[in-house]
Order: sequence, then structure tokens, then C-alpha cells
Amino acid sequence: MPRSTTEIHRVEQAAPADQATLRVQLPAELLTRQCPFDPPQALDRMHAQAPVGQVTLGTGEKMWVVTGIDEARFVMSDPRFSADRFNRRNTLVSVPEEAREKLFGERAMAGQFLAMDPPQHTRLRKMVVGQFTLRRMRALVPRITEIVDTHLDAMEAAGTSADLVSAFALPVPSLVICELLGVPYEARADFQRRTSTLVRMNTPVKEAVQAREEMREFMHELVEAKRAQPDDGLISGLIHGDHAGELTDDELVGIANLLLGAGHETTANMIALGAFALLEHPDQLELLRHDPEIADKAVEELLRYVSILHMGPFRVATDEVEVGGVRILEGDTVMISTPKINRDSAHWENPDTFDLTRERNPHLAFGYGIHQCLGQQLARAEMSVALPALARRFPHLRLACRPEEVPMRDNMFIYGVHSLPVAWDAPQET
Repeated sequence: MPRSTTEIHRVEQAAPADQATLRVQLPAELLTRQCPFDPPQALDRMHAQAPVGQVTLGTGEKMWVVTGIDEARFVMSDPRFSADRFNRRNTLVSVPEEAREKLFGERAMAGQFLAMDPPQHTRLRKMVVGQFTLRRMRALVPRITEIVDTHLDAMEAAGTSADLVSAFALPVPSLVICELLGVPYEARADFQRRTSTLVRMNTPVKEAVQAREEMREFMHELVEAKRAQPDDGLISGLIHGDHAGELTDDELVGIANLLLGAGHETTANMIALGAFALLEHPDQLELLRHDPEIADKAVEELLRYVSILHMGPFRVATDEVEVGGVRILEGDTVMISTPKINRDSAHWENPDTFDLTRERNPHLAFGYGIHQCLGQQLARAEMSVALPALARRFPHLRLACRPEEVPMRDNMFIYGVHSLPVAWDAPQET
């Protein structure tokens, strides 16, 4: 029997755009998790053999997989590995020609600096990085705390149960990023829906194109509004600040959409998946509840222990390079397995143990090198406020279903839970 495959991000060239689906054929065992918090066992087996291995896609093409943290650092920092996998030959992206321009053309990719190399990446990132300083993120903590408390108040007032995703994990970072960027919060349902469409592994190309065009239209109108009436949000800062006039409208739209999507989708899933992990490790939840000094360590351990990335980041070799004792040829695609590199036993004692008191924690949850996540301090701030507050507000917080009934986001590029039913005890009358 042929090895089963899971759809991820390839479109068959033979299918017309109105029938094709975004997908890639990757061996299913590289995505199948026996435990929702652990890397797939297939990655453990690969790592036991070597920190760099090769897999065969359903198309017959080969792809390298990096499971060692030292090797991952090398790939993510060496300029011979390109992040621009859309414009280089690679095994991951193939779309019908009639849809290529709309999804990956010059205008569609304008501002998407995560998929760019220097000097284009350097130029765009320097204009944004100043907006995400540690000082500015720390200054947001009182407002984040207010947003968290407001949503916890609403949960408590509504009864003794809730879906933690829709009631807490998703709206908190959505409101924070909206206020930071200057995006109207009332638009959240639409941008959440569009983002969800684009991170689904089997989205029809027609739907992906529509979502991408709707996002661009929405943000273009917002950019025009900020140009006419600026506020203190980040989008206005890009238009009127130190780099005023240096970005094209397409770049402004692309950067703003990138920050809006990443700013709510990733943190929301870390909060929800982190809460699930804590509920399944009650001793660690108790530590977080009773020791406010542990919050920062807890966030770092959660970022290491649970990963919202099934796969990636990806790179394409632009030259022949040796990594981990194997020769990678020009044009080869490399996938860095974030779930596994953050469990590398060469860098952590008992890496499969969830320990909020862990001291040494050099995880790569936010990437490494020039593409390291510029919003990482914002994500840390949100998690360090949200999760301890949740634990303190509901001392008897528990799952309202069996753990195996929690719907996991196995079908999404950003891993996590689709919903997380929880319950707690009503306050006793005095």
C-alpha cells in the first residue's frame, strides 16, 4: 500500500484554479501526534538517527527535515539558506498559473518580509522593528491586564463554563493587536475569518484568492483613512513617522496585514494550547496559580514544550551546504521541525517533562537569526498576564470534556485547539 499523506500546502498544477486546493503531500506520520503536546513519534525516530534527515513527499520529491537545535540555528542564520521560497525552485509551493499572480505575485507579496531575503527584508524590517521595542511592550502591560480582566469578568458573569478559545484566548490578543495597529476592533470577525481561511491546510484556491483580496481591500481602505486622519497606532506610524513616504501603498497594506494576522492567530493559539497543557498538568497549574514570580519562566517553558508550528520555518538552499554531516544541494528545500528542536536532549535535561521552574531554556519558538519574530515581546507580555490571571480567577478550572475530545487544529498551519470547553465552580455565597 502507498504511504498515506496529509495535505499541507501544494496545488496540483493540473487542476484549474476554481477546483484546486492548497496542499503539499507530506508523510502523515510527520504530523500525527500521539499526545497533543508532544512532537510526532516519527520525528523522534528521525532525530535518533541523525539531526538532519530526508523525507519523500507524495509527489516523489525529497525534502530535508532538521530536528537538532544546533543545526536549526545554523540553517536559520546562514545566508546560503533563503526564506524566499515563493520565487525560488522548491518542493512546497505550486499553484495554477491563473491563480499564481493573485496569491504569490509581486503585489500580493509586497510587504511580506518574512518571505524575503536581504536587502529587501532588511529594508522593510527596520521600518517595523522600532515599533516593537521591549520598552513599548512593557508599557502595554497595564492595558493588556485591563483587557484580560474584562474578559475574565465576562466569563465569570456568564456562568460556570465557557469555550476558552472564543471567550478568552482569541479575543484578548485580537483586541491588543487592533489597538496597537489602529485597526477597528469591530472588524475582528472578518479578519479572523480570512486569516483562518488562509491557514487552513486544504483551503480551495478560489477561497484563498478571495480571502487574500478581501484582506488587501480592507487594509487599503484603512491605510487611506490613516493617511487622512492619523492616530497613535502603528499603521499611522508607518505612514507618518520617521520612514514616511518610504513604503509603497502595497507594502503598507502587506505589512499591516502580516502584523494583524500574526498578532492574533499565533498568540491566541499559544494561550489556548498553553491552558490545555496546564489543565493536563495540575501540579504545574498550581505552581502558576500560587507563585506570581514564576510567570516569566512559565511562559518560556510553555513556548518550548508546546509548539503552534506543525512544521517550519522553511528555507531553500542557494548553494551547496553541509549541515549536520549531510550535503544539501542548491535548490533543496529544508524544513525546520520546531516541535522537535525544542525537545532536543542535547540542550535540555528531561526535555519531555513539562517543568515551569526550568532555568535553562534556549528554545527557538520565535525562530532565530534575521527572521526572528519581532512581535515576541508582545506575545510574552500577553501570555505572562493572561495565563496566571486565568489560573487565579478560577481556582478549580477544569476541562469540561475528556482530553481526547478536545478538537485539535491538525488541519491548520498554526496548531492549537479549535475550542477548549472548560468549567469552574460558582463562588460560594457568604
